Amino acid sequence: MEGEIKNLIKASLSVLASLIYCHFISSKIPKGKLRLVSLLPIFYLFITLPLFFSYLFPNTIASLFISWLANFKLALFAFDHGPLSCDQSNSLLQFISKALLPIKIKQNEKYPSSQTPQNPPKLALNLATKVLLFTISVGVNDYKGRFHQKLVLALYCCMVYLLVDIIFGVFNATVHAILHMELEPPSNEPYLSTSLQDFWGRRWNLMVTNLLRHTVYKPVRSSLGSLLGEWAPLPAVAASFLVSGLMHELLFYRVTRASPSWEVTLFFVLQGVCLVVELAMKRWFGGRWQLHWAVSGPLTVGFVMMTAMWLFFPPLIRSGADEHAIEECKMFFHFVKEEGLKWIGKLI
Repeated sequence: MEGEIKNLIKASLSVLASLIYCHFISSKIPKGKLRLVSLLPIFYLFITLPLFFSYLFPNTIASLFISWLANFKLALFAFDHGPLSCDQSNSLLQFISKALLPIKIKQNEKYPSSQTPQNPPKLALNLATKVLLFTISVGVNDYKGRFHQKLVLALYCCMVYLLVDIIFGVFNATVHAILHMELEPPSNEPYLSTSLQDFWGRRWNLMVTNLLRHTVYKPVRSSLGSLLGEWAPLPAVAASFLVSGLMHELLFYRVTRASPSWEVTLFFVLQGVCLVVELAMKRWFGGRWQLHWAVSGPLTVGFVMMTAMWLFFPPLIRSGADEHAIEECKMFFHFVKEEGLKWIGKLI
């Protein structure tokens, strides 16, 4: 544990130094190829950074937040786009927060949104409720030997949603408290999705969705616009899911340390193909035919969960990464409990 803390300190200092360089030096270089070249050493450092860690959670967070998301934000920054662009008037602390953390500025006049407002049925869960449900899920997992494998995988689906939303939500709350920035929630009740477009585009992991929209979807759509016209968004959607799949494959490789099986890439490619078919059908029918949300909702969530059980979780289960993750959660819960009891003892 001491070695992991030392590695965390070294990695944190390296990342802070890199982002200070980006803020004060790279930002002064003209946007475009020259600025991109100035960022190449940072890209390399951020890609290799997860190798500092041996524990699963620090490795996963570094792979997701830094190797993937921060690098994509810096790639946009090279061309003066995205949350780090010079026209955002970022202070150093704001620049570092936006680069490192999975946050998305709430849409307003300064940051216009291209998303269509939705009015779905509401069943919101606050952060405390999600923490409670995740804690219960970790406890239930101890008895998974008594359950059918499909129920265990369904439990894993719920745990992934809760854990991602908790981690992103904690960072959102921290940044809002310190910098007083209005941030969008990490997700928008994905369990109430009524279509794949609704799930992937408007509800699940909105910060990552927004980043892929700017780094992959818009450039591909723009480059194919003159050739395909109004159908250009369809290959752009497929390209976004392919890139997401490859980045998840890299993340899984970092976590499992096993040769890629390409199952997780196939999971996202399959989601992309099905979403392209859904969008094509919507264009074909022109919105004249639509299932009621009470029917389309279970079909959508059921499809995502079933394909995740088939392709997303098997690489993690084969490598034992699922058990390691749950054990580290228990270690963290035990640590919080012990420290909490010590703090209460001092008060008494």
